[in-house]
Amino acid sequence: MKAIQFKDRKFRESELEMIREVVTSCQGLSRQELANTVCELLGWRRANGKLKTWESKQLLERLEAEHGIGLPALRSTKPKGGGTRIPDLPLEKEPLCGSVSEVAPVRLRVVESGADQQRFRHFVGQYHYLGYRMAFGAQLRYLIEVSRPESRLVGCLQLSSGAWKMGVRDRWIGWDEAARRRHLQQVVNQSRFLILPWVRVRNLASHILGQMVREFPVAWQRRYGIRPLLVETLVDGQRYAGTCYQAANWLYLGLTQGRGRQDRHHQRHGACPKKVFVYPLIPQARAALRGEASR
Repeated sequence: MKAIQFKDRKFRESELEMIREVVTSCQGLSRQELANTVCELLGWRRANGKLKTWESKQLLERLEAEHGIGLPALRSTKPKGGGTRIPDLPLEKEPLCGSVSEVAPVRLRVVESGADQQRFRHFVGQYHYLGYRMAFGAQLRYLIEVSRPESRLVGCLQLSSGAWKMGVRDRWIGWDEAARRRHLQQVVNQSRFLILPWVRVRNLASHILGQMVREFPVAWQRRYGIRPLLVETLVDGQRYAGTCYQAANWLYLGLTQGRGRQDRHHQRHGACPKKVFVYPLIPQARAALRGEASR
């Protein structure tokens, strides 16, 4: 595809080819999620920092009409005017201490209702050091609640599309470019993990991580029709040691280059490297991601 001018931006050939690659390799995403992904990768934002999702959708539709990129079918939307369910759990901020056995069972509740979406945005926006932002590509969000001494929320989890490219992970997998394009959808990024600051339950974080890797693949496959093979996460080593991941048997691979998705011109190389942890969801995950093993 040749370079084109669209709205307020000129898209280079390399950018248009990257968009084609995103659409081809991310077949499980909706048009909304594809548009968000394109915005994230290209750093296409408004002056207030919000993604230009609407413009991105229009661009994708133009590329479909003029260049035949295969967008997914339009999905039906929820009817307007539906009321938001009144929250059924108190937003308890009293200190909670003890051990996992004293608060179990722990439940990971998929965020679906409007009330739960508001809770998730509030908690992550207020108490996670990265704040709340729209997930990259596909996403699955959870509220975490304990059962004893009473039901109450203790944290949040977010899973989203795997990093487009990440040197230390890609070398560990050992895949070539073609395999990465074919199988990247089977890598999921645990992009937010929050335990509320007034919760001090021993071993709760590692317990949640263990429960998450057992439960989320089914929900992810149900939502996107894709079976995850690997889950990854990035830990800011200046803030956290990553002890809970090590306790939950995640593998430490090394450090990122510290650039982030928006640094397409390597201006922030090494600025804030993160620790990379991964958890294979099947025994031969690396071979499967290289396309060398039957799944």
